[in-house]
Formats: sequence, C-alpha cells, structure tokens
Amino acid sequence: MSPAFVDNDGNFDWRKLGYHARSGFAVLLSLAVLVGGGWFVYAKAQDAWVDFRTADDYIGEGTDDVVVIIPSGASVTQMGDILVENDVVKSTKEFRNQVSKLGVDGQLQAGRFQLRKQIPAATAVDMLLDPANRVVLRVTIPEGLAVTQQWDTMSKALDVPREEFEAAGAQPEALGLPEWAGGKLEGFMFPDTYEVAEPVNPTAVMSGQVSTFTKVAEELQLAARAEALGRTPLEVLTVASIVEREVNQAEDRPLVASVIYNRLAQDMPLQMDSTIHYALQDFSKVTTTAEDRQVDSPYNTYANKGLPPGPTSNPGRAAIEAAANPADTDYLYFTTVDLDTSETRFAATYEEHEVNVALFQEWCQANTGRC
Repeated sequence: MSPAFVDNDGNFDWRKLGYHARSGFAVLLSLAVLVGGGWFVYAKAQDAWVDFRTADDYIGEGTDDVVVIIPSGASVTQMGDILVENDVVKSTKEFRNQVSKLGVDGQLQAGRFQLRKQIPAATAVDMLLDPANRVVLRVTIPEGLAVTQQWDTMSKALDVPREEFEAAGAQPEALGLPEWAGGKLEGFMFPDTYEVAEPVNPTAVMSGQVSTFTKVAEELQLAARAEALGRTPLEVLTVASIVEREVNQAEDRPLVASVIYNRLAQDMPLQMDSTIHYALQDFSKVTTTAEDRQVDSPYNTYANKGLPPGPTSNPGRAAIEAAANPADTDYLYFTTVDLDTSETRFAATYEEHEVNVALFQEWCQANTGRC
C-alpha cells in the first residue's frame, strides 16, 4: 500500500486518502476549467474568423441549386445585384472585385444559368463562365401548324402570354417578311427548333422564323422554281402549306403536289379538307362534314376553284421542296386509307378514287372516333 495513505504506525489512514482525493479533484477541476475556457475562447475566435471571412462573401460549396437569368446588356454591377437577390453571392461589391481580379468582364454573357445558393463570389464567376452551367431556352415548332397554333406552342414553351405573340404578329413590318408576303405571316413562320434569348422578345423569335424561311427559300431556289412552274413564289408556298397538312410521308409529298397542280390545270376545285380546317380554324379533325364544306370563306376549296388566297399552314423544308419540284404524274385524286400507317393511295380516275375512299371508310368504321 502506498505510504501516502498510512499513519506512522503503518495503519490505513482514511483522512490522508480524503486529502489526496480532494487535491486530485481540485487539479482535475482546474484542468477542466482551463481546457473548457480554452475551448470557449477557441470557439469564439472561430466564430469571429468566420464572421470576418463572410462579411462580404460566402464560404463553402453552397446549398440549393437555383436557376438565375442574366438579361442581355446587364452590367457587372447589375449581374451582382441579380446574384445577391437570388442569394447566390453575398455582396455585389465582392462579385465585382472577383470579376476585376480575374479580368473576365467582357467574357460574362447573358442567359439562364444553373448555379447554387450561398457560394463564394469567385465560384459564382467561374460557374457563369462555364458553358456546362448555361441553360439554353429552346422552343420546337412542328411543321404544318397555323400561326395561331404556333402562338399557343410558343406561349407554353417559353412561358410568355399568348397575347404578346399576337401583338408582335400585328406588326408584320417589324419581322422582315419578304415583299411578296403581302404583310401576311402564314407560311413564313418557319417551323424549327430555336434557341431563344432571355428575356423573351416575341418579335425577335418570329423574326428568327422569317429569317430561317428566307434562308431555306434561297437554298431551294423557290423563286426560280416557281417561275419554271409558271407560278408565283406565294402560290408555290401555298401549295406547300396544303401538302404539309395533307400527308406526312416523304414519298407522298411530291405526289400530292402533282395532284394539286394537275387539278389546277384542269380547272377542277382542289377539294382539300385541310383548307376547310383552316377556314374554320378547327384543326381537331381529319375529315370534314357537309356542313363544314359550306363555310363561307375564300379558303373553302370545295366552293372555290383555284388556290386559296395564301398559305394555310407553315410548311417545313420537305413540303416546300415537294411543291417546288412536284412529281410528274396524271393523278387527280388521293386519300389516306390508314391513319395509323399514313398509307396514302393515288388515282387518275374518279372510279379508282372511289375504291380508295371505300378502303378509308372501312378503316374509319373499324376505328370509331378516329376520323
């Protein structure tokens, strides 16, 4: 037994044990106070350092993802303000400092960007410069839609009120239409996939469509081909608009164009259901009723001979090419006999056509509600 815990006679002394125990506890308590106080001081110092570091800037990897739109023409200060508003950076001043430090003022672009909230200003600059973080706003406009249908598509895809597209369309002189368009939009709003700058400007979007049409028309030599056919460019474009709505198989388009030109040559009414749909502005059906075909409209090709006064849709490249380069046939009739496969049959005589119509009627009876 330790001598520290026995008396002079060699017996165990409880008082000495208590004394040493109290002394040990005092030491431990002092140590605890010392360590605890040190940790408290350290924690406070750490908090102060973090506060100092983050007075004008965030630190770390950020938090939630956020999409930020930088408008065209925004200055570095305006960019910084937008980033602060979206809680991406903490200070416009620090964002400007980092842009200046990196010398990238002229490299920052407008657009939509995928960023993170609460990131250092330097990180924000890097993310804005990285093409991988750019979110491109696109709209795809299918072939064969009328202008009114396109406006619905663009309004939904671009989150812009339809009325804004209507307003832009009401000022065709701002869209760059060719002179022979006569100020009409239909047929010239080329269907394609377009990248759209933000904020969305409907006039700019539609001007882009016209610009693409003009380019395609030049590539296809539309004016020269129209002259070779004895037609005006507008007439050929009108034929293309009908072709686009009537069939969707590549091999059928030049054949339908030939039917249209052959009927015009024989002074026969075109009798195209797609033109009735356009006159009614009802594109929900494939066929027409007797009542539909009574509509009082210059686009009614059952009641009026010749081409309608202008395009009835906005055709794509293939339809325009087919109208400019029709097949050489004696066909005067055609009908799609199966809407699932798009099989279309052509005929030179009405008797042959009746056989094809009967096939279509059989299909419609077997597929109630589809026709």
